[in-house]
Amino acid sequence: MKLFHKLEVAIHLLKWRLTWSFRNTRYSFTIPSNPKFMGPREAIGLISDNSTCLVAGISGNQRVSILAWSLREVFQETKHPKNLTIISAGGQGGRGRAPGTLEELGLPGLVTRFISAHHETYKAFLQLADQGKIELQCIPQGVMALLVEAISEGRDHLLTSTGIGTFCDPEVGPGSNLFNSRSESLVSREKNQLKFTLPKLDIVMFNAPAADDEGNIYIDNCVTICEAKEAAIAVKKQGGKVIVNVGRVIPKNLEQVYLSTDYVDAIVYYPKTEQTASFYHRKPWTIMTTSSKSSALEGLDKVRFFNQLAGVTPRRGKLEKSLATIGAHLIHEKVPEKSWVNVGTGLPEEVCYVLQEKKWLDKMTLFTEAGAIGGIPAPGLFFGAAVNPEKIVSSPKAFRLAQENLEATILGFLEVDSEGNVNASQRGDKATQFVGPGGFIDFTCTAKQIFFIGSWMARGKVKLNKGKVKIEKQGRPKFVEKVRQITFHGKKAIAQGQKVYFITHVGIFYLTEKGVELMAVMPGISIEKDILAFSPMKIVVPEKEVPVITLE
Repeated sequence: MKLFHKLEVAIHLLKWRLTWSFRNTRYSFTIPSNPKFMGPREAIGLISDNSTCLVAGISGNQRVSILAWSLREVFQETKHPKNLTIISAGGQGGRGRAPGTLEELGLPGLVTRFISAHHETYKAFLQLADQGKIELQCIPQGVMALLVEAISEGRDHLLTSTGIGTFCDPEVGPGSNLFNSRSESLVSREKNQLKFTLPKLDIVMFNAPAADDEGNIYIDNCVTICEAKEAAIAVKKQGGKVIVNVGRVIPKNLEQVYLSTDYVDAIVYYPKTEQTASFYHRKPWTIMTTSSKSSALEGLDKVRFFNQLAGVTPRRGKLEKSLATIGAHLIHEKVPEKSWVNVGTGLPEEVCYVLQEKKWLDKMTLFTEAGAIGGIPAPGLFFGAAVNPEKIVSSPKAFRLAQENLEATILGFLEVDSEGNVNASQRGDKATQFVGPGGFIDFTCTAKQIFFIGSWMARGKVKLNKGKVKIEKQGRPKFVEKVRQITFHGKKAIAQGQKVYFITHVGIFYLTEKGVELMAVMPGISIEKDILAFSPMKIVVPEKEVPVITLE
């Protein structure tokens, strides 16, 4: 990455960091001929006590910051609206640090029920749940997107096999209820399927690039659209209201209208409305749009550098980079050309970077749960978007494409057990330790091949020296006898004929009918001492000699 580009990103980030909490909730842009244009506080006035509000968006993309700030301030001043249910398919929290996210609503009494697929970024909500002041519910991200689509088509539920055998299945785990068995469940078992529902929608809020003076909505130079349109149609069918936060007002262009003014009740134009984290719609970061002029690798380097400076992504050492390279080689070997592949957060992002460096991405189409098709999934703050996407579709369409075409998915893990079950959703017993599956369950239920990649142990110390791996300090095993929570069901995967691989610091494992089998070992690792004696899992070791991995 060129020094000039690094300096450009650094200056931009510093400016954002110094001003990121600045806002004017009393800013009001109006058009006399169209009463739908109003200030953020006036728009919040459309929300009544006990309302159910769905907010579209994911990570730092499509943030409705000015609406979140306004709702928080109005509640602090008036104690209304209160007892809200907030629905957010994607993670839109700030991890207790970044302002202007949906975490602004994490006040006692303001929100009393929170429904999402990914909870980890909502630290304020998780803390309230730990105190018994808020109800947490979980629905897998793809299921929720398709459920919203179903409501927009006039149905009140979604029947699906997605989630069978996981904690979302009431016969296996808590279902949608988290930490409160007395709560009304949003999922029930009907023979070999799960039936998912949502409470009646009263309000939908989302961020879009622009509106014209008649109130039509446009999505040029967006990075994600998530389930915004489907949600708007759904809430109107149920008699609710749609609030759209836009960053520009533009001339009418009927050929480019994304959502007709007929579906819109309030439009809040605010100059600092973000396209994605720190970048405004009035001056978008085009590298994550279909208008990008940068090379894919140059754009990805800029996004990665931004995340590193922001402290969002951890620094990766030589061992992690070698692990990512091993994962990339395995995927290159196993995944056929022209395949559709999904990439998760964490180490999977590093695998994706290696695939790009080696020019192996040319033979596959990557996509995100937020609907960015093609290009390279963006990491960190920008998760859900993509660098140089070929097109951007809705979340429901992205998950439908996954059901039809998904060859492989690359994901992380917290625990793996003897039956090949994977926990990727809960770190501990407290609400503050709940992560949520995001799209993990949806993708692992549909992919033909699944590549899990992660560290061999938690809080240990593993080093790479002179081409050999050495365990300097043993930590807590991540390959265990029984996982804390089932986010992926091993036996179901075997029955469906899915191929499942586990790539770790000590070697590569493969899921078989006999259990998790060691497929290849890292140089310097003792199978007996470092793997079998350390792990509580029943690991299958083949009778033939286990090959040793060659590190680059």
